[in-house]
Amino acid sequence: MTKNKNNQAIWNNRIKNKSSVLFQRVGSSINIDKRLYKEDIAGSIAHVEMLFKQKIISFKIKNKIIYGLHKIEKEISTKKFVFRTEYEDIHINIEKRLFEIIGDDAGYVHTGRSRNDQVITDLKIWIKSATKEINFTLDKIIKNILKLAEKNIDTVMPGFTHLKNAQAISFAHYLMAYIEMFYRDKKRFDNNLENLDENPLGSVALTGTSFNIDRNYTTKKLGFKRPTNNSIDTVSDRDFVLDFLYSISVCSMHISRVAEELIIWNSDGFNLINLSDKVVTGSSIMPQKKNPDLLEYLRGKTSTSYGNLFSMLTILKGLPLSYFKDLQDDKEIVFRSNDTFIDSLNIFDELLKNFNPNKKRMLELANSGHITATDLADYLVKNHSMSFRKAYQKTADIVNLAEKKKKNLNQLTLEELKKIEPKLTIDVLKVFDLRNSINSKKSYGGTSFENIKKMIMKYKNKND
Repeated sequence: MTKNKNNQAIWNNRIKNKSSVLFQRVGSSINIDKRLYKEDIAGSIAHVEMLFKQKIISFKIKNKIIYGLHKIEKEISTKKFVFRTEYEDIHINIEKRLFEIIGDDAGYVHTGRSRNDQVITDLKIWIKSATKEINFTLDKIIKNILKLAEKNIDTVMPGFTHLKNAQAISFAHYLMAYIEMFYRDKKRFDNNLENLDENPLGSVALTGTSFNIDRNYTTKKLGFKRPTNNSIDTVSDRDFVLDFLYSISVCSMHISRVAEELIIWNSDGFNLINLSDKVVTGSSIMPQKKNPDLLEYLRGKTSTSYGNLFSMLTILKGLPLSYFKDLQDDKEIVFRSNDTFIDSLNIFDELLKNFNPNKKRMLELANSGHITATDLADYLVKNHSMSFRKAYQKTADIVNLAEKKKKNLNQLTLEELKKIEPKLTIDVLKVFDLRNSINSKKSYGGTSFENIKKMIMKYKNKND
């Protein structure tokens, strides 16, 4: 082996002049893609095992390469490996080190493949692993929401539309709405796993290869379900990246919506929840303040997820087939989104364990705003053969009367109610009871206490 030759760029025989320092700096991705080292080594081992099986390389060369790759993996994991910017990326850094360890036989590792299919293979394996970690964390979040919901089935609060008191609900019903959001997120990530479960290795630069490779063998070795069908599409495809970034963006949006709601509920105007001192910060000037900074962090970081998704969409928008340098940015975008998102998930999980509902205030607020008005309209339809629109008008008149007398609906006497609708009897007063109002919503998916208990049990069984 000629030492100097293997310290040069792999295309040195064709391109004679050395790259400028600036070009080396902007062209290098090693500081970003070095976190793909395990995936890259796993792909290389599967590849050389396949090359031996297909009698393209000898048993001896296969074993030497695998020995060298295992040694490199240990060096990187123990932080003894020196990453070199002039070698551009993780693939060449590993290959150059392999030459140093085993000599010229390292050159066989790249038979029948290109960095184009190599990098997509690495990234797909990494995203599969990252997606599983995300779903594991989502499972923890769902379990914590379920625990909170189970403790608050009987907690009465107002449900809001337009942030105005609308109808009485159980606080647990609000919490179960969040469960629905995060289950949809889990399904979205699961769908991504199915869609990206195609092995790119063997597509090479864009045309496939004349070597008698076995793509089904590497597919099985690397844990994919099937090989990709078209070599041109394979090396230019980043749909799986968009799917991952989109799923992160949607889930981040759900976290942001919940965070915003909790910020509002924690405000002095609402005072519906109390945050533990573990998840608030103080003010530099106002000694009394306890600020929901972590919730605001979650709300703010959603914009980062959106920005990364739109960056990738914009990169792909004008690209013809097949591979271009533009695509190198995909890894930085993916890693940045994933790292921020994992932090957000863990912070959100911690917040769920560190807030409590202010039950007294929730009930107090539920007793304002005439939130049983719809129950009265429904009662008139069911008991006095009115159309809903007529019942609506009668109820609006009763609400106007309550406001005129500065009373809540449940404070009106039967005599006062009969001035608007003479047919009313004493049993109408039951419709103004908040618990009766909640329990009457027995339609599937409604807020009745019994419905909530069944839904909590359903999701607990799903999550076990």
